[in-house]
Amino acid sequence: MAFDCGLGPADTKGQRYPTFRAPVKRPVPAYNRAMTVLIDQPIWPAHDTVWAHIVSDTSLDELHAFAASAGLPRRGFDLDHYDVPARMWHELVALGAEPVGVREFVERLRASGLRVPQRDRH
Repeated sequence: MAFDCGLGPADTKGQRYPTFRAPVKRPVPAYNRAMTVLIDQPIWPAHDTVWAHIVSDTSLDELHAFAASAGLPRRGFDLDHYDVPARMWHELVALGAEPVGVREFVERLRASGLRVPQRDRH
């Protein structure tokens, strides 16, 4: 099933979004497209925008490599996922993130053993 975030580039022009930039002198690990990084739909509101999440169903190293190759800052990482603004959704899919529905997203994260339950978040 193909998914789309429902927002085009014109929908995000002129709106206030956090700025995401890759560190200037930090080497970026190569992301292996054979690995799977999942992205859900940007439906989570906060800070004057809506957010999506990216996760790996394999390893956190894979997730960090993908995030670094996309220019996402490490501060966007929240124990088992990265928060990403809606304006970056299409770019992340183009880089290889697999769009999935929220239910499949959570099921695959749980099955990977990488899920951090809400009760363990401090």
